[in-house]
Amino acid sequence: MQLSDYKALTFDCYGTLIDWEAGILSSLSDLASRASRSLSKDEILEAHARHESAQQAQTPTMLYRNLLPIVYKRIAEEWGVSVTHDECETHGKSVGAWPAFPDSVGALQYLKKYYKLIVLSNVDNQTFVLSNERLGVEFDAIYSAEDVGSYKPSDRNFEYMLDHVGDLGLEKSDLLHTAESLFHDHKAANRHGIANCWIHRRYQKEGFGATMPPGEMPSCDFRFTSMADLVKAHQECLRREVK
Repeated sequence: MQLSDYKALTFDCYGTLIDWEAGILSSLSDLASRASRSLSKDEILEAHARHESAQQAQTPTMLYRNLLPIVYKRIAEEWGVSVTHDECETHGKSVGAWPAFPDSVGALQYLKKYYKLIVLSNVDNQTFVLSNERLGVEFDAIYSAEDVGSYKPSDRNFEYMLDHVGDLGLEKSDLLHTAESLFHDHKAANRHGIANCWIHRRYQKEGFGATMPPGEMPSCDFRFTSMADLVKAHQECLRREVK
């Protein structure tokens, strides 16, 4: 199994290409400063993961930009902080300001030369437009939670993707699902028999940050700690094939 065996990379966006942990921490910084006790960065991220996951399961058809204000309110209640409606709404609108990882743009521009690039993301279409502007590449397809009517790790999201990649002339065997989240992405990729590549952005940190723990660890066909390392591995793969 080599990186050159695939025709398309299917990406999770937030946590893999967009630094959502930096974005979440920035958006929750004022709220956390008003909490009754001091909170570590991971405690802030883990609170967001708990409430986001619970709300997504409870209201799977709710648009992400409308779901995040509820998440913000639930976190505020957990931390004993009073918040206004406007503060909650501001968190919902914050996603467009979440930064791309420094290596995302260059990596995507390189990989576009060799693969079709597809996004499978837990976001609404309007919000993703803002993030896409930060990524500097035109994706061949974008499959959002809004399109599917559910949030990953639901099997529906992966079934939707597999049902639609044929429009691009692709089969399941052509896909390499590339993501950071074991909980949202890699366990489901395993269930559906999709080859997968773990971009382990949190390799120097403990825990799972803004994603829920996956429980039993999924298997991963490839593992890199950055998109830049994925590019380097692909370049090395091409060099080996030339020899």
